[in-house]
Amino acid sequence: MSARTRSEERRAEIVRAALEVIAERGYRGASLAAVAERVGLTQQGLLHHFPTKEALLVAVLKERDQWDAVPDTSWRVDLLASLVEYNAMRPAIIQTFSALLGESVTEGHPAREYFTERYTRVRQSMVAVLRTEYGERLPNGLTPERTAPLLVAVMDGLQYQWLLDPGSVDMPGAFRDFLRLLGEPVD
Repeated sequence: MSARTRSEERRAEIVRAALEVIAERGYRGASLAAVAERVGLTQQGLLHHFPTKEALLVAVLKERDQWDAVPDTSWRVDLLASLVEYNAMRPAIIQTFSALLGESVTEGHPAREYFTERYTRVRQSMVAVLRTEYGERLPNGLTPERTAPLLVAVMDGLQYQWLLDPGSVDMPGAFRDFLRLLGEPVD
């Protein structure tokens, strides 16, 4: 195994550990020392791979996006329901993402720019999905541009409610109900 491959594997291990620590403690409560300890490194050893806590956070967020990566042209409205069902099977990932999102709304948070750009891309992607599915107007009369932020808000809002009280919130079922409101026939 080459040194480069070992380094890439170590970076991936560090990112996974950082994801766990952030899920447990939030970004502000997570320390580089805790991540380093989890992977059997000194803090200095971890800094060799990620020079700052912010650099590690960005790597965690990019890694998380890779897990959900689907080419924009492959999304359909019915597949969004499958994504919600998939998310219901991985609460730790959703908890970490939600915690970071919540923290990122504060001024100066290192993930603020990332989430701002991400939401711009996600809304644009949802506009394209809705336009492909419905054209310029959905059955409810709204345009794809007016509906996309609502769609994203429902997906994220359901995640927060589900994380707080999973026994009371059927995240996939509630999302299918929302699709019905859009005029989508749902099984």
